[in-house]
Amino acid sequence: MISRRLLIATAFWASLILPAQAQEISEDGLHIQPWFYDGFLEMGADLEDAAAEGKGLIVIFEQRGCPYCQELHEVNLAIPEISEYQAENFYTVQLNLWGDRMVTDFDGEELSEKDLAQKWLVNFTPTVVIFSPESAGAGSEETAESFRMPGYFKPFHYGSAMEYVMSGAFHDTGFQRFTRARFDRHEAEGKHPSLWD
Repeated sequence: MISRRLLIATAFWASLILPAQAQEISEDGLHIQPWFYDGFLEMGADLEDAAAEGKGLIVIFEQRGCPYCQELHEVNLAIPEISEYQAENFYTVQLNLWGDRMVTDFDGEELSEKDLAQKWLVNFTPTVVIFSPESAGAGSEETAESFRMPGYFKPFHYGSAMEYVMSGAFHDTGFQRFTRARFDRHEAEGKHPSLWD
């Protein structure tokens, strides 16, 4: 039986050699979704605009050639329940871990994508940082951030993270407990979710 790591490594090398199929790729070599938010890269203003619509803000840091970023797009975001929930409840801003586009942070500091990643202590890709609508007006990323996924999360956990923030449960419930309760709820509804797929 082929190991999961071997499959991911094969997908990674194939992505460098073979043309992308049915995926839109940015000039930076990042997979993109048509519903990603194309704003002015002003984090505070983007969150305020999202909050005005009752939405949160998701900032995804990715990099060219990242197999887990590819899996995020080809697995998680290919599931309609996940992509529709994200598009309906969040503005999603994609940043390049090594990019040079200028971004204005919540505190008003203007810096490159790569410098923002360093400032926000982003060490892995993908890193998904989630901000709830109620965080609008916060003076810094540190005070605005509601939840972070450092690295690739499987679909069930990824979906759970978004619901965790939008429900407000992040204020008083641990993520593991929230995910377990969501799993039990889905089972009771006959959905038979998997924590490992």
